[in-house]
Amino acid sequence: MTAHDHSAHHHAHTDSSESRLLLAAALTVGTLLAEGVGGWISGSLALLSDAAHMLIDAFALLLAWGGAHFARRPADGLRSFGYARLEVLAGYSNALLQFVLVVWIAVEAVSRLMQPQPILSGVMLVVALIGLGVNAIVLRVLGHHHHDDLNLAGARLHVIGDLLGSFGAVIAALIVRYLGWLPADPLVSLLVSVLILLSAWSLLRRSAHILLEGTPEGIEPLLVAETVQRESGVRNVHHVHVWQLAGGRRMATLHARLDPQTEPANALAAMQRVLREHFDIAHATIQIEDGDDCPESDCHGHAHHHQGDKHRH
Repeated sequence: MTAHDHSAHHHAHTDSSESRLLLAAALTVGTLLAEGVGGWISGSLALLSDAAHMLIDAFALLLAWGGAHFARRPADGLRSFGYARLEVLAGYSNALLQFVLVVWIAVEAVSRLMQPQPILSGVMLVVALIGLGVNAIVLRVLGHHHHDDLNLAGARLHVIGDLLGSFGAVIAALIVRYLGWLPADPLVSLLVSVLILLSAWSLLRRSAHILLEGTPEGIEPLLVAETVQRESGVRNVHHVHVWQLAGGRRMATLHARLDPQTEPANALAAMQRVLREHFDIAHATIQIEDGDDCPESDCHGHAHHHQGDKHRH
């Protein structure tokens, strides 16, 4: 006997949040044009690298909007879980783009350190201040995000990188202008690229873990089995698999053996309640086994933690 507990399909992004992503993309495009022109005129690598960063970020914001928009599509015959995982793919893609950007900045910065180039620090300072202000506005437009919302986390990561880039450009412009030290421009670019790299690695690791159907953070399959067995009063719980469809959407499959006098419907309801209340698992597939369905040695205390299991509903 198999039972499914389907929760209502919740998405982190409403129409309002999608509009904010589009507005953030538009503001980013305007700022990157200003910084690109300013960097070309002033000869500042900090501005040019930030403009290149923002060019990728504008695409990333559009990608995030697309992930949020299409993730709301209902399930169909080919995609029984819908398009929710597009959010994770968007976050993963955003992180990879950041790695490419960091490599470009590092190569250019090393070249500038070996052969310093003159910089119009006044133009650089004005444009960097404008970029800093607009990026702060974009970050505020996007607002806060839930920890498990990897799509919006990716978008915010890009904008924070822009903000750091603009701040670094301001510092570099002040140093060049008042101290005349030209290496400040590429050195600040390298520092910002390191900060971006650390954040990108964190996002890449989290999103890749979900794509590999790894066990959600803070979840132990054996503990799930023991808790469900204890709290719901069933005889044995085993073959437990827990993974995430997208950030925050935990799912599980498990097998359970009941005592002969236990009513299956009541046991199913109890197990679904325990999974939901103790582990925030709103979608569970539970298979009830008769007494001889599972060898005793394979049932007691047996919980699997597999990546890549396929489940169709």
